[in-house]
Amino acid sequence: MLYAIVSEDVSDSLPLRAKARAAHIARLNDLRDKGRLILAGPLPAVDANDPGDAGFTGSLIVAEFNSLADAQAWADADPYVDAGVYQHVSVKPFKKVLP
Repeated sequence: MLYAIVSEDVSDSLPLRAKARAAHIARLNDLRDKGRLILAGPLPAVDANDPGDAGFTGSLIVAEFNSLADAQAWADADPYVDAGVYQHVSVKPFKKVLP
């Protein structure tokens, strides 16, 4: 089943993101390589693809997991969690309708 992982950043998270980004991306690439990643990306703090120093307010990941518990465990092990980037992470079942 698909799950949406929606994360909210702490204030001024950009330096924290930079330190953990390689490990965070590596885990996403692993999901992609297994054909389980639908989409992933950060939520810019301003209306721009490159928010510069404004940084990001969070992230969205939609991926396939065997269960809600598996999706939650994967989200809990995110390097951004360990680095203190996220102040809150929500994991919910997701039903893709379109496209």
